[in-house]
Amino acid sequence: MAIDDLAKKAAEGGESEIRYLSQLDIQTQTTKKFCRFKKYGIKYVDYKDPDFLLQFVNEQGKILPRRYTGTSLKYQRKVSTAIKRARHLALMPFIGDQLK
Repeated sequence: MAIDDLAKKAAEGGESEIRYLSQLDIQTQTTKKFCRFKKYGIKYVDYKDPDFLLQFVNEQGKILPRRYTGTSLKYQRKVSTAIKRARHLALMPFIGDQLK
């Protein structure tokens, strides 16, 4: 039985469920990740700029991993140390209640 036949039966009130044997092709657009530090030529991550560092922190205050932000390993390390320094100097909260 083809899918069209099952759809016709379902419309007529026969079989109410359509089952697919193969996986559906759902087109999802994924944007290419890029390191914003390399793209914009930023060489120093300033720990005194908490507004910029909030881009790398989720709502709970956790540092986002590289796979989400797209930063390179070199700059991810610099971002994490800058966030930790800003937290230690009370420029950023350790635990954020809905930071964003």
